[in-house]
Amino acid sequence: MFHIPLRRSLVGIMKVVNIQHAKTHLSKYVEGEKIVIAKAGKPLVRLVPFQDQAQPRVLGVLAGQVRESPDCWLADPENLLVV
Repeated sequence: MFHIPLRRSLVGIMKVVNIQHAKTHLSKYVEGEKIVIAKAGKPLVRLVPFQDQAQPRVLGVLAGQVRESPDCWLADPENLLVV
């Protein structure tokens, strides 16, 4: 494996591998290692482990805070198509 020089923000955080090497060793990388897959020195994909959401999403967070005008669902007379 060899490293492809990329922007400094990626270097040191994740391994950078060539796309051909990633294809050959994909099973190794899907075990949780974070990598950047590059082609011709350009980053294409960031491969990171899947994480379940820590908490379920809360519905109704904005309940009672959003209001609509009484005529918001009425047709706009300027945009009516006359046949």
